[in-house]
Amino acid sequence: MPWHAGGSHVERTPPDRCRVLESYQDGARAIRELASAVEDWTAPTPCADWQLIDLAGHLRCVAENFLEYLQDAPDSRLAKLFAQDAASAVLIRQQARQNAAELAVLPPEPGPERITAFSVSAGAYADLMPDMWDRTHLIYRGTKYTVGDHAGAACVEWHLHAWDMARAIGADYRPRDPEVLVSAWHWGVPHLPLESGDAWQSVLRSSGRAPGWPDPGEGPGRPRAGRQRNARQGVRRPPASSGGSAGRPPR
Repeated sequence: MPWHAGGSHVERTPPDRCRVLESYQDGARAIRELASAVEDWTAPTPCADWQLIDLAGHLRCVAENFLEYLQDAPDSRLAKLFAQDAASAVLIRQQARQNAAELAVLPPEPGPERITAFSVSAGAYADLMPDMWDRTHLIYRGTKYTVGDHAGAACVEWHLHAWDMARAIGADYRPRDPEVLVSAWHWGVPHLPLESGDAWQSVLRSSGRAPGWPDPGEGPGRPRAGRQRNARQGVRRPPASSGGSAGRPPR
């Protein structure tokens, strides 16, 4: 998502392994459950210019990428990108271009099919990562980050998009253990700072989200009246542009 964040880093304490594993499963489960409640896949989301069908496509792409990065670690495309030791803004732009390219070539499939594909890749990732936990995932500015560290990034990703999906269908969402996402952010998203304050509110705001969305005074997305109109599965190609301040993961 390009994640726009202000504020400073806090003390970095590695997240507890068991809590990260539980949080990962919680986030993936929340996405599946919220997707099952979607009636209108053309509903707008907090992610600028994205409808729910686009968010589902993005989730499919990211889960597939995470699995690829894990299987290829420490020589993955992601590791090679971070090995450049580039500035955060450069990493964000490069990852945004990758996201856009992948979304643009996705087949125009229904939302539930995209969520099914997400679930398959996210589940395979969950099966593999415990035995690879201490393997080097990437090196960024001289610091080694492990598979376990990147699992924290996946946790943040799933919970943020669960919130996006919940808000799009007129509900709210808060992780069961938001505190673990703070340390997960620092170790899984080392190139971006995190704001201080309430754990979940900090993660939302640091990712570019407006916690009050769809308040017209907050956030880039604007809801339509009657967001859940007619039970339909809209099929739409995701926008080619991945610009915008919310919803585009940096992976």
